[in-house]
Amino acid sequence: MRTADLITKKLTEAFAPQSLDVVDESHRHEGHAGHRPGGESHFRIYIVSELFKGMTRLQRHRLINQTLAGEIAGGVHALAIHAAAPGEGGVS
Repeated sequence: MRTADLITKKLTEAFAPQSLDVVDESHRHEGHAGHRPGGESHFRIYIVSELFKGMTRLQRHRLINQTLAGEIAGGVHALAIHAAAPGEGGVS
């Protein structure tokens, strides 16, 4: 299974998001630290979930990082996270 698909599956199961977009940006990091041939090392996540209501940005990021701990330990070098509750701005 591709890493982006695994990330999508885990985040969907954990957060039942209203919207979720996982973007592989590895191609933009060729020649930089953490890049691997074939990519799947740098991702940007846009997620909107009811579960984030009342949480700080740090709490949201920690939950996502905990959910994806295996992928981070297994080769994902960077995650850019845009997490919001429904009705909050800043996530598309």
